[in-house]
Amino acid sequence: MLYNLGLVAFYSFATVAGIQILYYLIVFSRVAFYRRTFDVDAEPESQFSVIICAKDEELNLQKNLPSVLLQRFHDKKNPSYEVIVVNDNSEDDTKYYLRSIEVGYPHYRHIEIKQPAKFIPGKKFPLSMGIRTAKFENILLTDADCKPSSTYWLALMSQGFTDGKEIVLGYSPYVKKPGLLNKVIRYETYFSALQYLGFALSGVTYMGVGRNLAYKRELFNRQKGFTAHHHIASGDDDLFVNAAANRGNVGVVINKQAFTYSEPKTSWRKWFLQKTRHMSTGKHYRFSHKLLLGLFSLTHFLFYPLFIVSLFFQPMMIYVLGIFGGKMLLQSVITFLAMKKLDEGDLFKFSWFMDIFMCLYYVIFTPALLFKSKNKW
Repeated sequence: MLYNLGLVAFYSFATVAGIQILYYLIVFSRVAFYRRTFDVDAEPESQFSVIICAKDEELNLQKNLPSVLLQRFHDKKNPSYEVIVVNDNSEDDTKYYLRSIEVGYPHYRHIEIKQPAKFIPGKKFPLSMGIRTAKFENILLTDADCKPSSTYWLALMSQGFTDGKEIVLGYSPYVKKPGLLNKVIRYETYFSALQYLGFALSGVTYMGVGRNLAYKRELFNRQKGFTAHHHIASGDDDLFVNAAANRGNVGVVINKQAFTYSEPKTSWRKWFLQKTRHMSTGKHYRFSHKLLLGLFSLTHFLFYPLFIVSLFFQPMMIYVLGIFGGKMLLQSVITFLAMKKLDEGDLFKFSWFMDIFMCLYYVIFTPALLFKSKNKW
């Protein structure tokens, strides 16, 4: 009886490890070995509208908006882009700051929304207003609390629109600070990016992050904007991309000068609420995407418990250790290279601990898939 149970545990462990290895080899390795080169000095081939939605973001706009306004993306005479800030019913002094900088930046303007949209929670209405009034067909999105890592952010993201691409996914990490919470937030952000960028490079795009996301306005209109999920507070980025992406219309830009950095949450409670809100949109993904993500999460969650149980099965111990070691070696190599690509290399020494922590992460946040999204942003 014990022998049979041991065999079941061993073969279950081997199966789970094999599935994990396939994900790392087929999907995540595409981020680790991403090789595309970009020309920061290339002349713009098209014009862009950068759109930022803001709600009570006066201090963040003062800190971050100048970096967006001073992008090196112009021809010899005029800027080839505009910046639109949509002020969504702010109760602080956001509107006064936005008015005060109008004179200095001719390629900048702002929109005031003074009444909330009924039955459309979150920022989907203000974002739709920004897209509707944009001068140009190419739309690049970021948030008020995000700062481009360089003055070449727009130029690099624009180069993602090649070969008929209609969506461009970028990376938006969090600022590095001391403390465990900061490392957890940054690792979870990296781990999420490893998945959505890896799947996108594999031709299976399931989400993007609105802190660094571009798409064609024609695609937005063709999808009828956010109509399919306008009643959900979040999802203006991931649900839109999930519905609009196909195997051939998504480009990925991974370049340190094309990142946008955000300030991380400063308490576990705030981070928990943020992640719960984000996770709650996952149940609206396509079934095939939920299946692929669910299989990876399930096998990741089972890997360590099955390894421990299999160790007690003496006849197979050498094989158990071999499978474990091989999987962890492959994972470590891909993790190391992917972290370098995403400028998160300092987290590598914590990666095994964080990988185990992610099992607890699934336990904590998976129930959010069952909850209704809160109607605010």
